[in-house]
Amino acid sequence: MLTTIPYYYTVVGVNAGGAGDDSEQVATEAITTLERQTEYLDRAPVAVHADNGVLVSWRMLGSDPDDIAFHVYRDGEKITDEPVTGSTNLLDEAGSDGSVYTVTQVLDGSEYTATGDFGVQAGDYLSVPLDKPADGYTKDGQPFTYSANDTSVGDIDGDGTYELFVKWDPSNAKDNSQAGYTGNVLLDAYRLDGTRLWRIDLGRNIRAGAHYTQFQVFDYDGNGKAEVIMKTADGTIDGAGTPIGNASADHRNSSGYVLQGPEFLTVFDGATGAAIDTIDYNPPRGDVGAWGDGYGNRVDRFLAGTAYLDGEHPSAIFSRGYYTRAVVAAYDFDGEKLIERWVTDSNDEANEALFGQGNHNLSIADVDGDGKDEIIYGSATLDDDGGLLYSTGLGHGDAIHVSDLIPSRPGLEVFAAQEHVSAEGGMGATMRDAATGEILWSIPAVRDTGRAAAGDVDPRYEGAEGWAIGGDSAWNSEVGQLVSADGEVISEAIPPANFLAWFDGDPLREIVDHTFDQEGYWGYPTISKWNWETGTTDVILADEGARSNNGTKGTPNLQADLFGDWREEIAWRSADSSELRIYSTTDETELRLRTLMHDPVYRLGVAWQNTGYNQPPHTSYFLGEGMEMPAAPSIRYTVDAPEPELIEGSTHSVSAEITHRAIGNGLVLTVTVTNTSDDFVTAQVVTPYGEKKIQRLKAGASRSIAFQTRSDSFDAGSVEITYVGDDGSEGTLVVDYEGVTG
Repeated sequence: MLTTIPYYYTVVGVNAGGAGDDSEQVATEAITTLERQTEYLDRAPVAVHADNGVLVSWRMLGSDPDDIAFHVYRDGEKITDEPVTGSTNLLDEAGSDGSVYTVTQVLDGSEYTATGDFGVQAGDYLSVPLDKPADGYTKDGQPFTYSANDTSVGDIDGDGTYELFVKWDPSNAKDNSQAGYTGNVLLDAYRLDGTRLWRIDLGRNIRAGAHYTQFQVFDYDGNGKAEVIMKTADGTIDGAGTPIGNASADHRNSSGYVLQGPEFLTVFDGATGAAIDTIDYNPPRGDVGAWGDGYGNRVDRFLAGTAYLDGEHPSAIFSRGYYTRAVVAAYDFDGEKLIERWVTDSNDEANEALFGQGNHNLSIADVDGDGKDEIIYGSATLDDDGGLLYSTGLGHGDAIHVSDLIPSRPGLEVFAAQEHVSAEGGMGATMRDAATGEILWSIPAVRDTGRAAAGDVDPRYEGAEGWAIGGDSAWNSEVGQLVSADGEVISEAIPPANFLAWFDGDPLREIVDHTFDQEGYWGYPTISKWNWETGTTDVILADEGARSNNGTKGTPNLQADLFGDWREEIAWRSADSSELRIYSTTDETELRLRTLMHDPVYRLGVAWQNTGYNQPPHTSYFLGEGMEMPAAPSIRYTVDAPEPELIEGSTHSVSAEITHRAIGNGLVLTVTVTNTSDDFVTAQVVTPYGEKKIQRLKAGASRSIAFQTRSDSFDAGSVEITYVGDDGSEGTLVVDYEGVTG
């Protein structure tokens, strides 16, 4: 039997006299390791102006060996004396506007290509030009304009570089509670240079608003190229100009709602925008009033995500409803057809506890440790097979955060805002065990808590802090409770609770927010550092020429680890939506982590980030002060990564093997040097226990030399071999060895 978790067995003997005593419990080993189908990524190097030079950074990939190292070249000259091993960034104090950089990788003492040439970014951000749609008029003659809204990423051609997928919202987009016609919702695909690849027009029968269109961008069929999946209707025009359904149909009523007509789910080719397959959306709206009201509010609350339900292949998750009835469906895509995997309906007796538990968002993570993802659907969680794992019964909320927030506990935790405070025992926000739903601690409230966030912002306390607005519960309330991972109230002064990012050089999270003009109902974006000593925020970046999204929510168009090392990029639209402005950090870091996009929880968080009330992505491990280094992810690429080219002259003329054995009064360290060149070499071997010289070792020959440690144990260390060849080659080879305990 394949198993990804241990099973526990107890044997009880039974005969005519009854049952005997229980045997000692025996556990099986979790012998199956699942590998997630994952997009290949390149190093995505970036060079940006910093205070004291040029900051160069690049990706460490999920597939990289732990001992990989890097060199950096400027204008063809190596500027690193030793390979970079402690981070994947370098501050070049001599760098300038015209500098051109290259990064190489060092493996087993040899140097290989890692990136092509790249220059220094012009300006404070990467500008991606956008093709803004023309203004329009609604059915009743009201004018509207467009602005760039939620954005996602995917690789459409398997080259390891992301493309951008930008949703355009009309200025008359509506909340479901608001009547009125809206302009059409559009989705564009762009390369990073601003080349528009295609545009999908969702048509008049898809209403514009935060709760209507949730789009998923992911490589579902494993061909190395991303697809797009989203809800469509009669009159949707795909990226190739082909209509879906009845192009002339208009199902809008006099209030602007779409409460009749067919509803579809369509998968589009990421490269062309052409529709590949269209099926009926499940569940259909049916009786509108059965969802909680008769005018079209609760029936059209949609969520979407992507999950590895089998632990190896991604499935698309689409749902309907969360205030009352909730239905969640999972789909696989085989390259030609969407295939329904399962449907979970709160109207079914086994799933009644799902009723009314959904949020304005969801999260995806393997919460039970079996390698397969669960869907955290607000106050309830669905198992990988669609069964209800648990329901807390706490009901609907506006915000949710899932990660290893309390590293002293096993597994993951969920921090969530709660809306129905009076019905939930006065709990405005809760920290719970992600696997069981057990409430670990809570923040009290007397009214709907519309904002809550969790991340490590205070290095004095272990783990992540959680906070929620209090006082008058205004979205920008500066009072509430900031609580440590173990439930201790730190202060009643709180950071803003809209969004979080890893942006500067330390592992703490920064506060992503905006300065908001209530009268004009717009904001310009800010990034701030929480000052735990003063209980205030210190702004480290602001862009008055850019705009935040989604009203008071103040969210970016996109936040993800797009370029360079593990720190996140943040994209906002310009005030006129003529460009996306993608900001990268200008701070050095001493922390080396693999790209967050190869972390399973984080990558899926980027995929569902555009859903409902956008939430920041989190990692599967605790990323904060005092963190432990995470293990490499268990992944396999959908396309073969390009083979790095050996850099001529970077190989050593010798190799070495280090062994040890016990002789007499201690251990002997033996270094065996092999001449891998075509000529004689002379080598000097230096160890912590002395140094010796090897004279004129002929090509292909090996020689072993011994060093007496005079101990029955020794610490890990390294051997340095400096060599000179008769052919003029020279170099130094450093070989590490493990320690031995007595």
